[in-house]
Parts: sequence; structure tokens; C-alpha cells
Amino acid sequence: MTKDLQREAILRYAQEKWGTEPEYPWAKYPNYAILRRNDNRKWYAVFLEVPKDKLGLSGKELVDILDVKLDQRLIGSLLGSRGYLPAYHMNKSSWIGLLLDGSIPPEEIAQLVELSFELTAPKKRRSFRGDSDALF
Repeated sequence: MTKDLQREAILRYAQEKWGTEPEYPWAKYPNYAILRRNDNRKWYAVFLEVPKDKLGLSGKELVDILDVKLDQRLIGSLLGSRGYLPAYHMNKSSWIGLLLDGSIPPEEIAQLVELSFELTAPKKRRSFRGDSDALF
């Protein structure tokens, strides 16, 4: 799957599953896109085009990556595997970069996007049970 098809498949998946439309907030970087939740507006995925050498790879040509938010333990277990990189321009302890070059199977990318979506969900408020005269 080419990088453009992979990107389009991810965008279509997010739109069909959660109704997310990509946003292109940076005029200087027209191919950079963010996906954010509709309920709390938190980002759960970021598409970037980055020179290989800025990612620790050899070469200077641009590559497409997708940053997603994941649990630190999962990030630690994925880093070092083919196609996984420290997140570019995001908190490296909470985000990971996925190389969109076909090295990661599409269904694996979909699972990671879904995990990122879940991790960015609104926090549930604790409910207090008991006395009805409680302050809350």
C-alpha cells in the first residue's frame, strides 16, 4: 500500500468510526494533519512529513509518519521494531511515531489509532454515593 493510500485509509477509518474530519492547522505545512476527538477536542493522531535524518534514519527525503498517543509500556515494547520511531515533535513518553511506508500492517495501525482515541477520552468524574445532602 502506498503512503498516500495508507494515509487515506487511516483518514477514512477515523471518519467512519468516530466522525473525525482531519484538520490542517499549519499553512506552512499543508500536508500536516491532526485528528482530534469531537467531544473534548484532544488530539489522538498527527500526520507529519519529516526528513529522514530528523528521525535518525539515513537520507534527507521526506517520509510520512503518524504520531499516536499510547501507554508508556506499549511505547517501550514497540520502539526498536520495524516502522516504529520516537514521536516527532510530541512528548516521547506518551506518543510514538509510526512510519507510513508499509512496514506496519494496516490492521496494526488501526488498532493503535483506536488505542490512542481511547486514551484521549474525557476523564470520568467520580460519583459520590451516600448522603443526598452531599455538596456534589
